[in-house]
Amino acid sequence: MPSIRLGTDGDAAAVARLFRLVRTTSLPYLPELHTPAEDLEFFAQQVFRGSEVWVAGGDVVTGFCAFRLGWVDHLYVHPDCHGRGLGSALLGTAMAKNDALRLWVFQRNLSAIRFYEARGFRRISETDGRDNEEREPDVLLEWRRPPR
Repeated sequence: MPSIRLGTDGDAAAVARLFRLVRTTSLPYLPELHTPAEDLEFFAQQVFRGSEVWVAGGDVVTGFCAFRLGWVDHLYVHPDCHGRGLGSALLGTAMAKNDALRLWVFQRNLSAIRFYEARGFRRISETDGRDNEEREPDVLLEWRRPPR
């Protein structure tokens, strides 16, 4: 299992590249809305400034999870690393730091929905996609820490 650490501003370029790679290879039905330069600006100026970003891997970032209080905004793992526990470890970091989490997943991303539901997330609502920039139907999932 690669190491997981808190990301730094210096990881923004690698995170932006991984984001684009995963979306292109694993979510080919999504439209390409931004350039690689716009992706980098988004991650450097918004995600790394407004979220806690944890990255996996050594010299090469193989996964990342960006979250803030109550929300997971991004969880992406390199396709070659799927099924190895990396996504679970990254998500586990967010779950350890929150009592409840919500996140959006595209309805067509059945493997991601199964992944989250297997970790205790449940469906809250579904949309037709009119409110996301991809215009792709999505589902809101929620997890709550069980009472002690």
